[in-house]
Parts: sequence; C-alpha cells; structure tokens
Amino acid sequence: MYFTDRGIEELSTRRGEETVTLDWLADQLRTFVDLHPQYEDAVEELATHLARLDDPDE
Repeated sequence: MYFTDRGIEELSTRRGEETVTLDWLADQLRTFVDLHPQYEDAVEELATHLARLDDPDE
C-alpha cells in the first residue's frame, strides 16, 4: 500500500456517495495549488492523466 492510499481511502469513505462535476473538481484542484504551490507539478500531472484517460495514444 502506498502512503497516498490512506488519503484516497479517506476520500472514498467520506465522500464516496457524493456526485461531483469535473468543473467542481477542477476548482478544488486550483484551490489546492493556490494553498500548496509546491504540489503544482503533481496536480498538473494528475489533471492531465484524468483528461486523457480515453486517449489511446497516452
């Protein structure tokens, strides 16, 4: 188990029943980067990964 799995599990447990839009998620990621600019690269990689999930070339 990766250390990040704990945070992912907490997210799933606390908010797993909620429905959110991708616009809401994008806003939350922007807010997170504003508060924690040191994670900008990781958030950028995650957002790009999510955006290209259906791209067969990625």
